[in-house]
Amino acid sequence: MIELTRKDDVFIATMNKNDNRFNPESLSAISEVLDEVESASTPSALVVTGTDKFFSNGLDLEAAQSGRADFGEIVRGAQALMARTLLFGRPTVAAINGHCFAAAALWSLCFDLSVMRKDRGFWCLPEVDIGFGFTPGMHQLITARLDPRTAHIAVVTGRRFGGVEARDMGIVDDAEAELEVLERAVELAAANADKPTAILSDMKSQRYRQVAEALLAAGD
Repeated sequence: MIELTRKDDVFIATMNKNDNRFNPESLSAISEVLDEVESASTPSALVVTGTDKFFSNGLDLEAAQSGRADFGEIVRGAQALMARTLLFGRPTVAAINGHCFAAAALWSLCFDLSVMRKDRGFWCLPEVDIGFGFTPGMHQLITARLDPRTAHIAVVTGRRFGGVEARDMGIVDDAEAELEVLERAVELAAANADKPTAILSDMKSQRYRQVAEALLAAGD
């Protein structure tokens, strides 16, 4: 489900199950990865990526509809993941290798930096088209990480942004060709891996504590 490797100071977590949707099983696996990175005794950073044409398609609605998982539990788990990533005490980079939709797009905003594939795949908040609203915490996250015009377009129109447009609109930090996405993400992570953990945690908390609290306060 998730393969964790390490290249010098950079942990690389590769999600590799279908379209990498969030459900109790996958959220638990991601949490275990964060635990391992957080417990590293040496300076380190984290890169998260997907496989093939998917970074992640967000919440596992099929699991909820079939009764295999409770929808509220999935939402709460996804928001807890967003909050934890937003405040994570190590540098984080999302290597968006393909489609990044809905809750996964929100999660990508929680990383310190992000690199997106420019020749295939979309970043999208489709909730307006599929009949789902955002929780207050999600709205706060969007407001904190996107400029007002970009946030308006993304939320109100459900527009699909390719990598280059996502970069130009400030959604991601860089856009690269397929084979260069992970390489660039690792490069960015390595350049920041030596940041003092305590200082980094404090700075993130000062900036995003209220967003994280809102994400944790209302999961349904």
